[in-house]
Amino acid sequence: MSRIAVVTGAGSGVGRAVAIELAKRGFDIALVGRREDVLNETIALLDSRQRKLAVPCDIGDPAEVERMATRVRSELGDPTVLVNSAGTNVARRALSELSVEDYRQVVDINLNGAFYVTHAFLPGMRMAGGAGGVGTIVHVISDAGLTANRISGVAYIASKFGLVGLTATINVEERNNGIRATAILPGEINTPLLDRRPVPPPPEARTKMLQAEDVAACVMLAIDLPERAVVEQLLVRPRETRPG
Repeated sequence: MSRIAVVTGAGSGVGRAVAIELAKRGFDIALVGRREDVLNETIALLDSRQRKLAVPCDIGDPAEVERMATRVRSELGDPTVLVNSAGTNVARRALSELSVEDYRQVVDINLNGAFYVTHAFLPGMRMAGGAGGVGTIVHVISDAGLTANRISGVAYIASKFGLVGLTATINVEERNNGIRATAILPGEINTPLLDRRPVPPPPEARTKMLQAEDVAACVMLAIDLPERAVVEQLLVRPRETRPG
């Protein structure tokens, strides 16, 4: 019986690294993101033996999410693993300069999008749990979901605090339905999202950060655990403090 996973933000960064690891473990994968071309670039990196489906979708739009979920179920089946890795930020992010439009954009993708995708796939994941299996939901969040900082900005921080709450609520309400959820809380990661900072960090600083494959390894720990266990939160930071 095939194992099916859905990964949002699969076109780059952590989402791409997670998709690569899932393919190594034999999962059929639905790759979700805004741009089909970068999703197909990820597919080209995956093990050729598994089924792969690129589904362009703005996860901040609930109607698009429903269409995406319908297609995934039709072409692959109901997933037992969902990894919400999509995220965004804006350059003008401090309270003194953030616009309402930009605030809504960040929250719509980082928090509301994760909810929409989870909501769309939960019924099928509950069925798997009722059949004696387990459904695993992993939210790749940020340590900004635990402690505010001066770098991330109010919209990003608020959305990540909300994701921690969403993850905890899934465990409270859905554990008896065979669902477990994990919040991965990384420190700075060397991904393309860094380029959206007001002052992007230089290459030498990025080498001191977590890399996408480091976070993917944490995601796989949550997925690979015996079904009787759940990592509810996993905080991971770079071992070395970067210069500056």
